[in-house]
Amino acid sequence: MYLGEQYSMKSLQNRRDFIRNTGAIFSFAPLIYSGTGCAVQHKGPNSLKKKLQLSLAQWSLHRSFNAGELSPDDFVQISREKYGINAVEYVNQFYVEQANNERFWQSMKRRADDVGVKSLLIMIDDEGELGDADDQARTRAVENHYKWVHAAKILGCHSIRVNAFGPADIDSFRKSTVDGMGRLCEYAQEEGISVIIENHGLHSSNAQLITGIIEEVNMPNFGTFPDFGNWCLSAKWGSIQRECEVVYDPYKGVNEMLPFAKAVSAKSYDFTEDGDHPRIDYWKMVRIVKHSGYDGHIGIEYEGQNLTEHEGILATKALIERVWEEV
Repeated sequence: MYLGEQYSMKSLQNRRDFIRNTGAIFSFAPLIYSGTGCAVQHKGPNSLKKKLQLSLAQWSLHRSFNAGELSPDDFVQISREKYGINAVEYVNQFYVEQANNERFWQSMKRRADDVGVKSLLIMIDDEGELGDADDQARTRAVENHYKWVHAAKILGCHSIRVNAFGPADIDSFRKSTVDGMGRLCEYAQEEGISVIIENHGLHSSNAQLITGIIEEVNMPNFGTFPDFGNWCLSAKWGSIQRECEVVYDPYKGVNEMLPFAKAVSAKSYDFTEDGDHPRIDYWKMVRIVKHSGYDGHIGIEYEGQNLTEHEGILATKALIERVWEEV
């Protein structure tokens, strides 16, 4: 079920307004969309004329990298030559041994420059919980991210993507996450790097909670990285590719995070014969992003199993391009 299924006359009217503004009702098998809607803001006549900017998330090719079929070091060439995408999002898991190697990152920067690819961000996992209730563990997690701030700076990225994990109690989570994120943002600000939270399950997929934390920290280099697919509140990593006990309304969540967004992730899992997505209403999602005034890149992140990674990337790219022109 979706979070907050208590309907009032006001919430029903909000839902009608949402459907009128954003198109057809979302069909989400086996889950049923029953959340309240959120109005899409238009930013003036030029907001719908902006050019689509696509990036490629390295995780889209994680099976090929992990199997040794492709080299993570060739990512920028792969993005440009195989997919015609000139902006990329790295994943730290593929570069753990090189994390503190400045020469390596300088070499990666040259490779990107040589093929005309822009490095946008690095996604950081497995470096500790930035909202850990234990002060020492939280400090270690903050400091573990420093090396990735430096790598991002060398690459010319604007951000590192971090996870907002911590205690189950919401008040404790808020307090410890404000502290951990605030300290990391202070460090990253000195290097000209932003810190962005992706909805990745548990409390991190509670968009209202996360945006409240961002407002409380109140730093210009602190923002969000809304992902189309990670809205499971009852599981870490938050995938809605499979059944989930409690799901935050995906459209409401993306819309709430967009005012703070410095990147957007177009998660995809599967496709119909017509090239649409059966579990995420891309028409509604892309409409929300396009009409919001967000002017950054939309990252392709294929995570499905039924297509090859190559086919999934191409299918996601084609769907976004088709929908962008029509919404």
